[in-house]
Amino acid sequence: MSISPSMVKELREHTGAGMMDCKRALVETDGDLDAAVEVLRKSGQAKADKKASRIAADGRIVVVHDGNRAVIVEVNSETDFVAKDENFVAFVEAVAAAALASGTTDVEAFAHERLADGRSVEEARTELVAKIGENISVRRIASVIADGIISSYTHNARIAAVVALDGGDEALGRDIAMHVAASNPMCIDESGVPAETLESERRILTEQAQDSGKPPEIIEKMIAGRINKFLKQITLLGQPFVKDSDISVAKLLSDADASVAAFVRFEVGEGIEKKEENFAEEVMKQIEDARKDDKKS
Repeated sequence: MSISPSMVKELREHTGAGMMDCKRALVETDGDLDAAVEVLRKSGQAKADKKASRIAADGRIVVVHDGNRAVIVEVNSETDFVAKDENFVAFVEAVAAAALASGTTDVEAFAHERLADGRSVEEARTELVAKIGENISVRRIASVIADGIISSYTHNARIAAVVALDGGDEALGRDIAMHVAASNPMCIDESGVPAETLESERRILTEQAQDSGKPPEIIEKMIAGRINKFLKQITLLGQPFVKDSDISVAKLLSDADASVAAFVRFEVGEGIEKKEENFAEEVMKQIEDARKDDKKS
């Protein structure tokens, strides 16, 4: 059967796959559009499986709100170049909307949820992997629910924070969210600091103080002072406010008769070991991978 340019165009518009891939799929299925779509999906899954082991430590973070609930989502790509691609950006936004609608924060379960266009998250992901040529993953989702104000702040889609506030107003909520994004506190106050974190810091400070040769009673005071300083550094309420270092976040909230009920902060790629590669070499590697895929098709 002769495959016309209009058939290729229709399949490409339907799937987003490359022109040559669409033509090969139509030839393979004797022009059957539905069968060609299935062929392309299987091909996309195969490509996605092949790229799954590659480190995806770049990407985007999106926050979406609905009344008293907000969802923050991180979707990873391998490079900053793809993170800015309009297809990737559209996928991340669709994922965030689906996460808000579904209410799930379990990434594995979320893969089976449906996007607004009817595709499952996993179907859309594998198709995008085939189209863009990089590993893409929905890394994490968090939800914040509040009785009061929910505010968020996002910096270049790479760092984002969501804050649930009791009392105060939208402006204060945004200021606190901006502070969380910039200062990266571990928890709201001292009660949220993990016991093992505090014990580890105390052990290190004790060893340092003992090396000073000072009397035990002085050492105890030194340790107590340094622990107090450490807690101020890692807790939201103890930190100096990022927009006015003369006051603490605790003071800022107290003056507004407000308190923070919860916060979440995501930063793209945090905790992922990323292999640094020469950009030109990276581009050539992707071109070579594409050539190999074409030969196998």
